[in-house]
Amino acid sequence: MPAITDKDRRKATDIPDAVERLLSQMTLEEKVGQMTMVENNSITPDSVAEYGVGSVLSGGGGNPKPNSPQVWREMVCGFQQAALQTRLAIPLIYGVDAVHGHNNVRGAVIFPHNVGLGAARDPELIERVGRITARELLATSVHWTFAPSVSVPHDLRWGRSYEGYGENTQLVSDLGAALTRGLQEGDSGVLACAKHYVADGATAWRERRADESHHQQGSTAPPQESAEAAPVDLSLGQWQIDQGDACIDEATLRAIHLPPYQAAIAAGALSVMASYSTWNGIKMHAHRYLLTDVLKGELGFAGLVVTDWMAINQLASDYYTCVTESINAGIDMVMVPYDFRGFVSTLLGAAKSGDVPAERIDDAARRILRVKHAFGLFDRPISDQSLLESMGSVEHREVAREAVRKSLVLLKNERESLPLPKDLPGLIIAGDGADDIGLQCGGWSISWQGEAGATTDGGTLLDGIRAVACPSASIEYAPAGEFDSETRAEFGLVVLHEAPYAEGFGDRADLSLSADEVALLRRVRDRCEKLIVVLLAGRPRIISEQLPMIDALVMAWLPGTEASAVADVLFGDYPFDGKLPYSWPRSMHQIPLAKLRASAEDPQFPYGFGLRTRIDPSALGSL
Repeated sequence: MPAITDKDRRKATDIPDAVERLLSQMTLEEKVGQMTMVENNSITPDSVAEYGVGSVLSGGGGNPKPNSPQVWREMVCGFQQAALQTRLAIPLIYGVDAVHGHNNVRGAVIFPHNVGLGAARDPELIERVGRITARELLATSVHWTFAPSVSVPHDLRWGRSYEGYGENTQLVSDLGAALTRGLQEGDSGVLACAKHYVADGATAWRERRADESHHQQGSTAPPQESAEAAPVDLSLGQWQIDQGDACIDEATLRAIHLPPYQAAIAAGALSVMASYSTWNGIKMHAHRYLLTDVLKGELGFAGLVVTDWMAINQLASDYYTCVTESINAGIDMVMVPYDFRGFVSTLLGAAKSGDVPAERIDDAARRILRVKHAFGLFDRPISDQSLLESMGSVEHREVAREAVRKSLVLLKNERESLPLPKDLPGLIIAGDGADDIGLQCGGWSISWQGEAGATTDGGTLLDGIRAVACPSASIEYAPAGEFDSETRAEFGLVVLHEAPYAEGFGDRADLSLSADEVALLRRVRDRCEKLIVVLLAGRPRIISEQLPMIDALVMAWLPGTEASAVADVLFGDYPFDGKLPYSWPRSMHQIPLAKLRASAEDPQFPYGFGLRTRIDPSALGSL
C-alpha cells in the first residue's frame, strides 16, 4: 500500500467508499462501541472484543508493569489484536497524553514542555520534535496523542500555563500547526489532537475556593488501580482557575482563542479535544454552537471530537442527561474512562428512545472510521516492531538537546557573568533541581503529576556541567547550599524549581519565591563573587525583590530529560537564543495579563525579551 501523505489526510472530507460500506453493515451496538474510549486498567482485551470498543487509552501514569517500551508495546498490541477479532474487524486506536515526547514511557525522550518550545520559536525544530514523538509512539504501536495543546493562557496562576506555547495567538498558531505537521507526517505519522477547545486559557480566577465536593472528576483522576476520587488539596490555590469560566465576548474568543484551532486544522489535525472549561456559563462539552456550528460547520472540521477524562460527568447530576447533552452537542467519542458498560448502556438507551438521533450516532461513527482510515489502521493496525530500536536513541536525544538549548532565556547578565569559563577556578552549586531528572521534567512525566527523583533516563544540569567544564575545574555541589564554613568561590549557581504538578493541582495564588528559596539564594550569595540563578519552572516567578542580588538569571522552563544541554549554553558553546513567550510580571498585581497591560508599571521583562551572549570561539569548530 502506498504511504499516506499529509495531503491525503487533509482531503479527509472525501469520505472513502470503504467507510460508508462499513458503516452500512454496523449495528447500533457496534457504532456505540466505536464511540467509547476506556482507560487501560478498566478493561480487558476480551471486553474490547465483546463491546467493539473504539479506543483504549493510558491516562497520565497509566503504565504497564514493568514500564518499558517492549511491555508497553505488548499491552497495546494485546488490545488491538482483540479488536481485530470482532465481527467487522474494526481496529481500535490507542491514545496517550504524549505532550512532550512519549512521556509516560521510561526510556523515551522527554522534550521541553510547550512553554520552552514557545521560547525557542522555531517551527522547523518543533516539526522534528513531532516526528520523533510520533516515531517513539509507533514503537509501542500507539497511534494517537492528545497533543498539541493550543491554549492561549492569559493567567500565569493557571496550572496548565506550561502546556501553552505562550500568550500570543500567532505564536501558538504557528507552533501548534508545526507540531501537528510533525506528528502526522507521512507514513510514520500519528493522529494529533488539538486541545482544549476552546478558550480554556481565558478562564477567570475564582476568589472563592471550590469545596472538596466540586465536580472535578476529570482532573482529580484517581490512582490507576482505584476508582475512588482523590481528595482535592486547596491550600495553595488549587482548582481556583482550572476548569473555570471564560467570561469573554465572542469577538475576543474568535480573535484570540479560536485561530490556533483553525491553524491546526489547516495543518491536518483530525481530532479535537473539548475543554473542561465553560464559556459564559455553558460547559464546553455541552456547547452545540461551538462544537457543531462553529467547529464542524464553519471551520469545516472533518475529524472527530473527543471528550476529556470523565468530563461529561460534570454536565448534570443525572448521567443520562450528561450523555445525551454531550453527544447531541457534537461529541463523537467519550473518554469514559472507567464504567464503560454504564456508558454503553446509557447511550444505547438514548439512541433507541430517539433522545440521541440516529443521524448523530451515524455522524460520530463515520468520523471515527474516517480517522482510522486516514491513518492506515485498517491496513496496518500494528506498527513495525523494529521501531523499538530507535526508542530513546542518541539521535532523538540530540534533537531534544537542541530544543533545550534554544529554549533558554537569559534575563539578566551583569559583570559578564555568562558565559562561564570552562577552566573556572571555583564553582559552587546548590538546589535540588541541579541533579534531579523528575524535577526538570515536571508534570506529565512518567506519572500524571510528575515527581522528584530518577524517574527515567536522561542527564541533569550537574551532569552537563561536569562534562563541559575542564577536568581541572573546581566544582562543589551541596543541594541545600550548606557548604563548609571556609568555602568561597568566584561563581555560585543556584537552581530553583517548582515542584512538579499538572492541571488544577498546579493552580497557584502566589508565584513569589518561597522563604526557603530566598534563604538558599542568600546562603550561596554570601559565598561567591558572582551569583547565577537557573529557574526550572512552567511559568514566570515573581523575583523582583531578589533580582538585585543575582548577577545572571536564566529561565530554563521544564527542559525534560536532556537538561544537561543547559550547560552547553552556560559555558558558551551555544548562544542564548530564547525569547520570553509570556510577559514576566513584576508583582502578583500584574496578573492576569489584562492587569499587566493596564498597569502603570512596566513588566519585569516584556514579552519577547531575551539577552544574548557571545559564543566561546574555541567551540566554533564543533558547531
